[in-house]
Amino acid sequence: QVQLVESGGGLVQAGGSLRLSCALSGRTDKNYAVGWFRQTPEKEREFVAVFTNRTGGTSYYAEAVKGRFTVSRNNAKNMVYLQMNRLQPEDTAIYYCAAGFGSYSNWDLYDYRGQGTQVTVSS
Repeated sequence: QVQLVESGGGLVQAGGSLRLSCALSGRTDKNYAVGWFRQTPEKEREFVAVFTNRTGGTSYYAEAVKGRFTVSRNNAKNMVYLQMNRLQPEDTAIYYCAAGFGSYSNWDLYDYRGQGTQVTVSS
């Protein structure tokens, strides 16, 4: 079992930055991929980014965030981060992190999920 808790959301003006954190606890020694997703009431939950594998992994991004968002992982602290730069109002959503072994962009295939943190970008 792995528990995930997101933090770092908030209100920011367009063009600003936020760093989201995902704290992992439990069986953190497993080689999980940790992904970030987001959801608004108007849209289905969508893939944002993933850091694959606990060791020697790489990162992948959705086209909408490529070049603006960066995912990183600190295994010593059992943390995964999502640095979000040049935020736009369309980035407003609840952001979730999830851990698992399946398809990186498919929320349903992740084994463990956090409760989410709200990000609001004002214009």
